[in-house]
Formats: sequence, structure tokens, C-alpha cells
Amino acid sequence: MKSLTVDAGDERYDVLVGRLEDCRSRLVALARGRPLVVVSEPKVWGLHGAKLEALLPCDPILVPEGEPAKDWPHLRDLIEAFAERNLDRQTTVAAFGGGSVGDLTGLAAGLFKRGLPLIHLPTTLLAQADSAVGGKTAIDALGQKNLVGMFHQPNLVVADVSLLDTLDPRQLRAGYAEVVKYGLIRHEALFEWLEDHGEKLLAGHREYREEAVWQSVAAKARTVEADITDRNGARALLNFGHTFAHALESAAGLGTLLHGEAVAVGMVLAFALSAELGLCPHGDSARVRDHLAGLGLPTTIAETGVDRAALLPLMRGDKKNDAGAIRFVLTRGIGDAFLSEGVEEAKVAAFLDRAA
Repeated sequence: MKSLTVDAGDERYDVLVGRLEDCRSRLVALARGRPLVVVSEPKVWGLHGAKLEALLPCDPILVPEGEPAKDWPHLRDLIEAFAERNLDRQTTVAAFGGGSVGDLTGLAAGLFKRGLPLIHLPTTLLAQADSAVGGKTAIDALGQKNLVGMFHQPNLVVADVSLLDTLDPRQLRAGYAEVVKYGLIRHEALFEWLEDHGEKLLAGHREYREEAVWQSVAAKARTVEADITDRNGARALLNFGHTFAHALESAAGLGTLLHGEAVAVGMVLAFALSAELGLCPHGDSARVRDHLAGLGLPTTIAETGVDRAALLPLMRGDKKNDAGAIRFVLTRGIGDAFLSEGVEEAKVAAFLDRAA
């Protein structure tokens, strides 16, 4: 069992990477002698619910699978389920699923009675390596990704990589893209390690999966601690590739592209734009593209099937933008990402017209 503590200002919480069974005492303590209210989705609960119920009594609430769960009606329904149970402000809620379950549950827990204690029990590689840590919660609205949200830090995160054994290959690859992201923004050594071991990680080797999750969580924790509410620019690096990715997801229709698939394309585009602007070597751009493509991830706009003309209007709404400028996270090379002051729209439009 590996453990680290995230210092989120006035709040501190542990992230544990290891077996769920080894965390029973922590879960029981947070449940405070009551059944643990668990928000999950039918597939995850069917696969793994018995494992959790073997550790402590649970009261499951099931929401839809995937991105469709992140919508106003499902947020309302979940809050109503909390109200029907008359949860008080000491009642702990657990999110047991992927990133969408975590986003929806975290937002509902943050809103209900101004905040319920929260546990994240992520069951996808994307959620274990990225979205379960940091306190961001959101739903989609008005056709835009994560438009409505808040910060609500968890009380505990437990990442058990054995839960990934039932993940389908597409979901696993999508989560892998977020692991690659951490190598690209600040940790070239991690990217080199992934070049050597990524194929084994995807094939199911537990030690490589645990190492990838651990390295990603540690990298995110350091970044979150430097910019808890995403205001000073340090945390913006975690959105490397996401200006393109969120636009791709919205243009494709939310839920059509997996988030990690869109991030893979977005990171390749961010490297290509950086190289075109003379900021990073073209060789680094090709190296990133080849690694992601070699492991079965999309790397081009053409592969997503979206109308590229729809991307720029969507990118204008990105939350990193300031005073109308499109502020990309760009790169000087592998492991050296930075938040730009903005790229002229004409240059972006021309780049999108000729990008693969």
C-alpha cells in the first residue's frame, strides 16, 4: 500500500494506492457506524459491488453510465436521493466508478446541505490516475464540457488497480492518455518509462499499473497543492491538450468520444502547434504522436470524425481564456509545458485547417 497526503489548504486527505480490502478500517471509520452511501452505475456495481459490500454495509444509489450522467436531471435526481435518505452533514458519500460518477457525485455532495464528506473509489485508469484527485467536480451543460461545477475535496481516495481488470480495452487506453499527460507536462522520465512499459501496463501487469497510477497521483498532488482553486496558472498545466480535447468532445457530441481519446488527439495537436510556433522540436512532436498511435489511441482530428470548423468557436469558451485570448497550454518539449499568454485566432484557425 502506497500513501500520500494532499494538502489542499484548509483540507488534507490521503490517497491510497493498493488493495481495497486493506483500506477497510479507513472506510468503516468514515462511514461512522452507518451504511456507506455509495453512488455507482449499474455495470460497475454489478462487477464490483459485492467486493465493497464484503467490507462494510452499503446503501447503493445507481446513476447512468458514462458522460450522460453528467447532466442537470441526474444531478437533481441524486440530490433528491440524498434528501429521501435524510442525510445529515456528517454522512459520508462514496463515488464508486469512473470519472463521470466521480464528477457527478462530488458536485452533488458539495451542494447538498453545503457539503457532505466524500470518498472516491475510482474504478477506471483515468479516474485513478487523474480525476479522483484534486477536488474538481462538474456536470456538462449547454453542450459544453464541465460548464457547471465547484471544488469539493474528498476525505479519502483509494485506487485499487485490480478493479481495472474488468475494464474494456478502449476505456483502458483512454485512461492511459492521462497518464502520458503527466510525463509530457513536467516529467520526461515518466514518459520515457511509459515508452518502455506502456504496452505491458495495458496488457494487465499489476506492478506497472500501480506504478503509473502512483506517479500520476504524486504529480497531480504536487500541482494541486501549488494552485488549489486553479487561479494562479500552475494547475492549468493539468489541462495540457484539453483546450483541443474539450472542443473535440463537444463537437462530436458529449459522450461520443471518450475523454482520454480526445485528450490524446489534443496533446498531439498541442505539440504540433508548439512546433509550428517554433517553441518545441518537431522530433518531440512526432515522438509523442507515434507513442500514442502505437498503443491504439487516436491522434488526428480526422479520426474523431468531427467538423474541424466547429472547433474554434468552442475553444473560445475554454475556462483558461483571459480577455478574449485563447490561452493554450503549450510546450517547449517533452516535460516542459507552460501556459501561453494566448495565440491569435487567425493562427489557430489556419493551424486547424491544415492539421491532420
